[in-house]
Amino acid sequence: MNHQIDSYQLNTMLSSARIGELLKKYDRSGPRYTSYPPATEFKTLTAQVYLDALLQRGYAALPSDPISVYIHIPFCSTPCFYCGCNKVITRNPSAVRKYLDHLRKEMALLRLQTNLHQRPVTQLHLGGGTPTFLDDAEMTELIHHTSHYFNLVNHADRDYSVEVDPRTVNLARIQLLRGLGFNRISLGVQDFDDDVQCAINRQQSVASISALVSAIRICGFRSLNFDLIYGLPLQTLESIDETLRHVIALSPDRISYYNYAHLPERFPAQRAIRAEDIPSASVKLQMLTTIIGTLTAAGYEYIGIDHFVKKDDPLARAQAEGKLCRNFQGYSVEKSQELVGLGVSSISSTGFVFAQNAVQLERYYQALDANQLPIERGLVSKLEDVLRREIIQQLTCYRSLNIDAIEKEFNIDFAQHFSATLHELEQFERDGLIRWVDPKHMTVTTEGTLLLRNLCMAFDEYLQRSTPLRPLFSRAI
Repeated sequence: MNHQIDSYQLNTMLSSARIGELLKKYDRSGPRYTSYPPATEFKTLTAQVYLDALLQRGYAALPSDPISVYIHIPFCSTPCFYCGCNKVITRNPSAVRKYLDHLRKEMALLRLQTNLHQRPVTQLHLGGGTPTFLDDAEMTELIHHTSHYFNLVNHADRDYSVEVDPRTVNLARIQLLRGLGFNRISLGVQDFDDDVQCAINRQQSVASISALVSAIRICGFRSLNFDLIYGLPLQTLESIDETLRHVIALSPDRISYYNYAHLPERFPAQRAIRAEDIPSASVKLQMLTTIIGTLTAAGYEYIGIDHFVKKDDPLARAQAEGKLCRNFQGYSVEKSQELVGLGVSSISSTGFVFAQNAVQLERYYQALDANQLPIERGLVSKLEDVLRREIIQQLTCYRSLNIDAIEKEFNIDFAQHFSATLHELEQFERDGLIRWVDPKHMTVTTEGTLLLRNLCMAFDEYLQRSTPLRPLFSRAI
């Protein structure tokens, strides 16, 4: 299936007279759909429910069946005002000692109570916060403990990635990360404009990023990703163009270009950003079309929500082969059915269960000090959740929906089961966001690609409930 985006059609759509009407109609808050149901639906969940799910999956899994591991490092030395991640701002390096000791205890508890350690870890990801807040010895210790309690592998197609704040690393640290087994690296670039960087408290020069990129290439990392954000304070169409020029010149293998989520009610650091400095919805939509058009013209493929990759990237091949999936780290090649989250606030998934660790650091410590896994929240999916998750996965990964396959897999009559949704889809069709290839096959148009989250919302059962008093999600535009 052709997933290419037509930048000419995007620009035509942008300049059309009905753009204001579409903005008014579709600019609403909604999930990014890195999971379904989204984490906002998690309720109190015991560690035993999670353990039972792991054990049940363990009985059915072969020792060769792979798992994914995510480790959250929450520490940052300074706040970035845009950030909505779970983080701890500190300049005290001794805070890491206590955290690493508890991470090791969490790993040990899982090894004692499950057979996860027997199965190969084909995907490992260190996120944050700032994982490179750890010094060389601490990073080495963390990987040593992880390899002791889990089956880290050394084969060529593993994905071992680490998020890096460019301000915290140099050539020596890049060499260390490569030596510890990481073969993918993600740089938090965000934007190259000086005024924007000042507004978000994240100053880093083009020259410094360029030097790191050279070091990463020299050290033989298989893949380099840039994290960028549009919709930041003081951004303009001109500054986005300039940032894109630098990005294309540096030629990362993957680009994650996120829509800034301004939720100061949830993230206090964002209160330092003046609302009047944030681009309007219409300007943000122009930014998005510029980003998609410029990057696709430069040879990148638009995988889906936020993500671009070079044409020979494994994600592009996975999309063509029907092996692409979307999870808490964004888009991924589907390699395992278990995601094991370690550290404060981390989310795990196995079978029908999502399980999240304590979000507050002290509660995370308290649970482990009591020799208990620090699970506090989560969700046991219903069959209806699994059905809608599959539909949302198809839309976010392939921008199409194979209704015949859905009906066969879940033994439903799609038209009857989703009668209300089909009525809503009629409006999407009238607005040129979707088209029907035949009665059992729907595709998303080039214009609809800009509003992919809105299309997913039409299948989100939880959004039909009462609206919360405070915003939980970012705007779709």
